[in-house]
Amino acid sequence: MIRSHPHSTPPWGGARWIDLVQPTEEERAAVEKATGLRIPTENAIREIESSSRVFMENSAAYLSMPLPASADGHATLGSVGFVLNAKLLVTVRFSDHSVFDDVFKGCDVGAELQSGDIFLRLLEALIDRAADALEHASAELDQVSHAAFHAEKVRLDLKRADNALRQGLRKLGRTGDFISQIRDTLLGIGRIAAFVGEGGDAVLNAEGQPRLKAIRADIVSLADYEQHLAGKVQFLLDATLGFISMEQNDIVKTLTIVSVVGVPPVVIAGIYGMNFHYMPELAWPHGYPFALILMLVTGLAPLAWFKWRGWM
Repeated sequence: MIRSHPHSTPPWGGARWIDLVQPTEEERAAVEKATGLRIPTENAIREIESSSRVFMENSAAYLSMPLPASADGHATLGSVGFVLNAKLLVTVRFSDHSVFDDVFKGCDVGAELQSGDIFLRLLEALIDRAADALEHASAELDQVSHAAFHAEKVRLDLKRADNALRQGLRKLGRTGDFISQIRDTLLGIGRIAAFVGEGGDAVLNAEGQPRLKAIRADIVSLADYEQHLAGKVQFLLDATLGFISMEQNDIVKTLTIVSVVGVPPVVIAGIYGMNFHYMPELAWPHGYPFALILMLVTGLAPLAWFKWRGWM
């Protein structure tokens, strides 16, 4: 799909912004012919080297950055490319990102927007979306923290406790992965902002420099907050694994107590079950009750010992 703004003669004459969404080879070739700019492919904007992410070519800045996208309900990390010069902005993306739709709708058709103004609006919108995403991740972590440390504890059976711990681990894993994606996005925006700022007036006029400086300050602030959330994820992960270890220790302790308590009665039952001909107790009238009482006493004695030592 090719989308241009403001509205002009078909399909993009006089446009300041051309938004390519999953473009075909024919569409890329048509835009290249009309604008004289090289339009990067999907593989090109996915390159991770810094020299491939930001560079100048024929007075145009070629920029790319990772950006989380939603695919079938699962957060995936996509990429978006920018081609910016003094007259035109071309964005290339191969997944849906609602922030571009919001900025497109917010651009006044009658306004004299320059390519640099639209570019800055996109960066500001991406920063706002990253901030909202971090706030959402913080709320998710607060829920996990409250459930782990502050909620009223109830006695759960082993299966329910195991399911609760598994759900907590999955939630922490998803949140940690999402925060990692936001970190990649912030690093990408920061790299782009630094490159454009150092490029001077070639792609951005002097009026846009203060806005770009504010964007870079926001990135630093959000990066610090992201590090705080990443540390919180690690802390909650360690705590959850600690709870799992405690559950396992409780199970092992229970099995140990049961085995220790059961050993003396089994020994006594084995002794009196040997049926030797010369066993004094076989002739006792109360030999059977004596054996039962002896097994009961030897079974309760370890329980009393564990209770006295505070092991149960």
